[in-house]
Amino acid sequence: QVQLDESGGGLAQAGGSLRLSCATSERTFSSSSMAWFRQAPGKERELVAVISWNGGRTYYVDSVKGRFTISRDNAKNSVHLQMNSLKPEDTADYYCALDSDLGRAEVPGRLTEDYNYWGQGTQVTVSS
Repeated sequence: QVQLDESGGGLAQAGGSLRLSCATSERTFSSSSMAWFRQAPGKERELVAVISWNGGRTYYVDSVKGRFTISRDNAKNSVHLQMNSLKPEDTADYYCALDSDLGRAEVPGRLTEDYNYWGQGTQVTVSS
């Protein structure tokens, strides 16, 4: 059973920062695309950012461009999401996801169905 462990969520004020981390022991991590998704109450899960297996390609949803940065450390089997200039609309449960099916994919997927392993989620609340 692949386990993805998220950490770093919590409460922040608008304009503040949080750094989310996701660690796994999954042996295919270094060849897997990784993503962060989020789900706000009453809304569908949406993509936040993705990163290719070697970190060479990233993608961000328009609403977080210039504020969030996704990164990975293949030596430590971890992926991170640095969130700056937080807004109340960033409030959601954040999930990391791993795609182990398509090794060394040049273009990481952007859909929930592209990812076959998911973390439990970490809550982020941004107050105004």
